Amino acid sequence: MTEETPKIQIDGDWKAEAQAEKQRLTEQEQTGDSSSTGGEGQMPPATFEALVSTMATQALFAMGAIADPRTGQRVAHLELARHHIDLLTVIEKKTKGNLTEEEENLLTTTLYDLRNSYIQVSTAARSKQ
Repeated sequence: MTEETPKIQIDGDWKAEAQAEKQRLTEQEQTGDSSSTGGEGQMPPATFEALVSTMATQALFAMGAIADPRTGQRVAHLELARHHIDLLTVIEKKTKGNLTEEEENLLTTTLYDLRNSYIQVSTAARSKQ
């Protein structure tokens, strides 16, 4: 049995392909071409404000403040609303001291408003029972 040294084949084109792709991406960034990133209907940037807004919207939807787009009905799911408010509270606790004044005010105000809305909706739901 003879042992042969394995032959290593190097594809020399990969460097050229990688360089060409890098050049295409650079050109797209410079020209602002958004065809490959979605164009219309493009997602907003991922920011702290967007996170708080998304969570607040979910809580409001669960409280019945926003109608279901499929049915047009407003249905309250108070446990789910409470869960979203609790998630924002976790974010508030975990980010304490690490937010800008603007971000802290946004979170504090949003939580205050959501908690008040939750109290109103849950009180109204109890009085209907």
